[in-house]
Amino acid sequence: MRKFLISAAILGLAACETVGEPATGPVDAEIVVTSGTRAVKPAPPAPVASYQAWDGSLVFSPSQVAAEPVFQNSFAIGNGQIVDIIESPEGNSTYVIRDEAGQVIREFPSRDEFEAFTSNPYKHVADSPVSTFSSDVDTASYSVARSFLKRGQRPPKDAIRIEEILNYFDYDYDKPRSQREPFKPSVAIVPSPWNAETKLIHIGVQGYAPPKSKRPPMNLVFLVDISGSMDAENKLALLKRSFEPLLEELESEDRVSIVTYGPRMETILVPTPGNRRAAIRAALAPLVAKGGTNGEAGLQQAYRVAEQSFMEDGVNRVILATDGDFNIGISDPADLKQFVEEKRETGVYLSVLGFGQGDLKDNRMQALAQNGNGTAYYIDTLQEARKVFVTDFAKNLIPIADDLKLQVEFNPTLVSEYRLLGYETRALRRQDFNNDKVDAGDIGSGHSVTAIYEILPVGAVSRFVDPLRYGQAEVETSEDLFSNEYGFLKLRYKKPGEATSTLISKAIRSDDEYASLRRAPDATQLAAAVGGYALGLRDDGFAEDLDLAELSDIAKRAKGRDRYGYRAEFLELIETASKLNER
Repeated sequence: MRKFLISAAILGLAACETVGEPATGPVDAEIVVTSGTRAVKPAPPAPVASYQAWDGSLVFSPSQVAAEPVFQNSFAIGNGQIVDIIESPEGNSTYVIRDEAGQVIREFPSRDEFEAFTSNPYKHVADSPVSTFSSDVDTASYSVARSFLKRGQRPPKDAIRIEEILNYFDYDYDKPRSQREPFKPSVAIVPSPWNAETKLIHIGVQGYAPPKSKRPPMNLVFLVDISGSMDAENKLALLKRSFEPLLEELESEDRVSIVTYGPRMETILVPTPGNRRAAIRAALAPLVAKGGTNGEAGLQQAYRVAEQSFMEDGVNRVILATDGDFNIGISDPADLKQFVEEKRETGVYLSVLGFGQGDLKDNRMQALAQNGNGTAYYIDTLQEARKVFVTDFAKNLIPIADDLKLQVEFNPTLVSEYRLLGYETRALRRQDFNNDKVDAGDIGSGHSVTAIYEILPVGAVSRFVDPLRYGQAEVETSEDLFSNEYGFLKLRYKKPGEATSTLISKAIRSDDEYASLRRAPDATQLAAAVGGYALGLRDDGFAEDLDLAELSDIAKRAKGRDRYGYRAEFLELIETASKLNER
């Protein structure tokens, strides 16, 4: 147990995971830290009227607080005081306590952790004509950014992974006709809405969706983090409610097991038929958060249970629900990467669900998902849980292909320079494309992959990359066989469980080009707006003329059918981001 002293000025405040250095001045109360839970014990006789969560969603009486000090995101308003989250000049989140007059009483850093990376640079086609990357259908970054924006805060730069924001949406691409060739690529070339001299190449790859009647049985192991850091309304409490939509989708042929981990690991539900929902709910209901976080033991046991109940003709998957705060056993992202790399050979897939904020270890969850035949999501609302487990049920749980890779070779007669928007952490070497031993992203039933290249055509006035003095001379445009091709797209994928990949290819032709973005398909217009929004959140240095209001108009024009309201919500987020930029 660690103790931090705190002055009477912040009596009634429940602090967040990282409190920082002890406060100075008169001491009338103390913050007690036990297994990740922090609560202020007011020194009598200080009166406290009520406690309210930082977003106003929860209100407690003093007696309730004394009995069970649980606060949404571990923030509270006490005695008129407010906890704000602001972004520091370095792009990190900082928590600030203000009094009724707005005076800063205290500030301390968040313990959120995101992997730092550098945005893809422009490349000169004469020097580097081939771009290769792994597919990625994670969506965690989109909902993490949304949670920040809905609180009126800019998300940290490294929380923005453009590919995950692009792939949050279904763009209604043309669908493959059969499972024999489970992917259908589509391409569109349009003027960039943020740079008059560049163009966008929009690539959409749609996966095949087998009929529901052919859904395979599923062997699911819920791996639930019940450590002390999960003791918050938007963590364990939301986690338990989030599994409810999934239970309604399960059938008698499916099997569900539950493994929990905190200071120790325990299997609380052996493989149980999916239609025995009452038994599954009864196992989840009494879970409480306490103690340390032995994620290593939990992962080992979850994979062990999945392997023991392995279905040869079914889907075998561990669903890890956590804030990523491993503090016992393996905790370093590199070690986690090695552990799940070994486990992916078992044929067990991995889904990682992130919860909470203030101490979200996104980098660890990404290490698990990217290297363990996995996908990562961030659950901030029940609506997001419903999207993951109901709306996108088959996409997220039933694989149709392993190791989907994409490669584009650019034609130097038409393209001078290019850059890929996002996929920085999914980059592959050119030779990795044909190497079936190199891991890549796995794709679920009916899933699509979206990517955007920004290109500088030959003859453009501007240059992002200076040509080499002693390098190749500029390629002259010629009327050869490929003079109408901007590039050549190739895909490689494996059927689940197979070791040899299959190739699909498509030329990117001038016939795919539209004179204006407005004339392009709705899918391309929406993707351009979403990609631009993500660039804006990353403060992209090559998109200085980006106008969020213009992107909003593009998204409105391309909104189309919006059955679940995701596109309408996106428009709200653009507006919020625009207002934050004006501050």
